[in-house]
Amino acid sequence: MCGIAGFFGGEAFDEQESCRVYLKDMNEALTHRGPDSDGYWLDLSRKVALGHRRLAIVDLSSAGHQPMASGSDRYVITYNGEIYNSDKIREELTKSQLVENWRGHSDTEVLLAGFDAWGIRDTISRVTGMFALAVWDKELEQLTLVRDRIGEKPLYYGWQGSGSNRVFLFGSELKALKQHPQFTNEVDRNSLSLYMRYSYVPAPHSIYKGISKVEPGTLITVSLIQGDIILEKYWNSLDVVRKGAESPFEGGAAEIADGLEEALKKTISQQMMADVPLGAFLSGGVDSSTVVALMQSQSSRPINTFTIGFNEAGFNEAEFAKSVAGHLGTDHTELYVSSQDALDVIPKLRNLYCEPFADSSQIPTFLVSALARQHVTVSLSGDGGDELFCGYNRYLFAKKLWKGLKITPPAVRGLVGKTIKSIPAAGWNKAFKSLDGITADKFNGISWGDKLQKGAGVIDSSDLPDLYQRLVSNWQDPSSVVIGENQSERLLSTHILSLTGVDDIRKMMAIDSVSYLPDDILVKVDRAAMGVSLETRVPFLDHHIFEFASRIPLSKNLRNGIGKAVLRDVLYRHVPKELIERPKMGFGVPIGDWLRGPLRDWAEELLSESRLSSQGFFYPNVVRKMWLEHLKGMRNWQSQLWAVLMFQVWLEDNE
Repeated sequence: MCGIAGFFGGEAFDEQESCRVYLKDMNEALTHRGPDSDGYWLDLSRKVALGHRRLAIVDLSSAGHQPMASGSDRYVITYNGEIYNSDKIREELTKSQLVENWRGHSDTEVLLAGFDAWGIRDTISRVTGMFALAVWDKELEQLTLVRDRIGEKPLYYGWQGSGSNRVFLFGSELKALKQHPQFTNEVDRNSLSLYMRYSYVPAPHSIYKGISKVEPGTLITVSLIQGDIILEKYWNSLDVVRKGAESPFEGGAAEIADGLEEALKKTISQQMMADVPLGAFLSGGVDSSTVVALMQSQSSRPINTFTIGFNEAGFNEAEFAKSVAGHLGTDHTELYVSSQDALDVIPKLRNLYCEPFADSSQIPTFLVSALARQHVTVSLSGDGGDELFCGYNRYLFAKKLWKGLKITPPAVRGLVGKTIKSIPAAGWNKAFKSLDGITADKFNGISWGDKLQKGAGVIDSSDLPDLYQRLVSNWQDPSSVVIGENQSERLLSTHILSLTGVDDIRKMMAIDSVSYLPDDILVKVDRAAMGVSLETRVPFLDHHIFEFASRIPLSKNLRNGIGKAVLRDVLYRHVPKELIERPKMGFGVPIGDWLRGPLRDWAEELLSESRLSSQGFFYPNVVRKMWLEHLKGMRNWQSQLWAVLMFQVWLEDNE
């Protein structure tokens, strides 16, 4: 895996040395993504600069060095990713006599040969993989940026500066763009509002004004003369979902499982190709266990697997992973970490994430990545299984909830919501506390006040998409806390419009596949792993697997109220059912308890009224009220407070 950066335009090109310094600074900001080597390419007459940091995975020789020019010398590329079918494309180019001599066996060279033979757009449509790349076309004098179909690899871009200083910047992370002197360090308050709603900044937005993310499956072209940014979708996951619903598989569950297993084996075989040590994350859940089982079934040696364990009850999956590893015969490494080990990661988060990010599972993700990097350079993961195969409990919950809500008159729902909100959460908790011993044990210890208050916030939803939007919102009304925002957009609901003919649960799955998956899950994994120079690969997100999953009827994925039924059918051919079946456990840490304990002083400093007032981003009275209620145990505001804290930590290094 690698890091890419570059720019074109601006007065820097009037002085060659300044241009080189700027590019070098941008490159060095991405050293963690590519510690093995760096590369630079400049065209002073055309005002173009491309930079690259390399983590060598395939073709470790200098033949894989970037930036790299095509055989015709028309194209120059800086590229981050892996093309899993590069051997097949190389063979096609050779047989067609489109390439006579190859310099090495890197996938970068294959991409460039494809550009010479077929053009950029047609080549991209042929490749299977994860990638973010920038290509300078000398003939057309234009830059093309491309991001992979699902969004595994990040890519930021935007025009900065004005007049003769106007410059187009791009890079794998914002920290690279910030090294250029024309970068404008201004927080976009509308993006901050979106961040508070979702705990991440959704594409195409970034936390900074004037800077965007390339969306998954998108190709962007821009020229210095015209300056217009032209966007083209070359692959659209929502179109795939809609077409899958129109043409579902007609076979039985066993037949579909056969097809899925065959497709996954092919994909995993491709993703196991590397010239460096390779392994996999293993939690012992359905997704990671399936990936590891199919890896081991195709390997003559034990696969390296890695698990992090916690001593806190409710947060430890290591024992389950160990059982699965033992059954499959992997070379398993587990590391039990203390609360202090996890707490020690928090100061590193400001450097790992180049914009605010508040999924607290970022902490164990970094720990397991650091563990794996001690042994391997590439690790496969099971991410994406929930979104593709109906794994989240919230899908079924939302559908059941809406079934009841939609038959209740809106006026009645509004009155019930107001009534619930009129009684503080502490009051509800006190009332339910008096029922301890009467209610079932499984309900005791639940903060009913928090649940009722959240329920009151969704009870007046206008439709199922609106309800789901509210359920997955960390902060349902960001305008109540963010000063100066005017972001009324409910981003996720807009994706529903193209999903005609798709059932409600699959709509929710599709929403997650274009938002939560690329902007939360994949950001978390990419930054945590690249922070320790570890490449991660995600077999479920091969676009052929995505297209296969889109055709699985919901009745085959959701069986007796339990999701991922077809995926389980595949897994249970390799791992006994009893090793897997258990309540779903999140990959998290007890942030709420830590904020009342070891993190209290740290959080108090970041959430002080004077600090919040002087910064001017959040209404201090709102944040302070939540903080005090959380400390007193009146409410559990851990998610909302963590979002504020992660912004505050990020802001310290980015003011």
